[in-house]
Amino acid sequence: MDATTPIDVLLVEDDAGDELITREAFEQNKIRNRLHVAHDGQEGLDFLYRRGDFAEAPRPDLILLDLNLPKYSGRQLLEQIKNDSDLDSIPVVVLTSSSLEEDIVRSYNLHANAYVTKPVDLDQFFKAIRKIDSFFVEVVRLPPRS
Repeated sequence: MDATTPIDVLLVEDDAGDELITREAFEQNKIRNRLHVAHDGQEGLDFLYRRGDFAEAPRPDLILLDLNLPKYSGRQLLEQIKNDSDLDSIPVVVLTSSSLEEDIVRSYNLHANAYVTKPVDLDQFFKAIRKIDSFFVEVVRLPPRS
């Protein structure tokens, strides 16, 4: 995949406001990647395993994961992803409001590819999303789609 090919990004986020500003960040930054949203940990699993309403879901090239999710926590979802040989190569960026050292350490111990604390300021949030996109689309090489 090259930087001109749009990728599929799965946002696993239960907060409607954070989902909205992430969508706005994609639009404002003219990010051409396709943003898909799962609203809790269970929907995240259903998307990844293409179950139920997500039977036709694409395999995401990048996952933006909130830690504090209902039904199945972001930590549990991260652990599941990184312990599944069919999913473990998908980069996961923990994008959360928590700046607790224990959350950061645990996320990296569960093999998160990056940990980003959500900026409270809207402009800073937009910049953070742009930097994540730029890094994972323009700088690094993602694994090929299976």
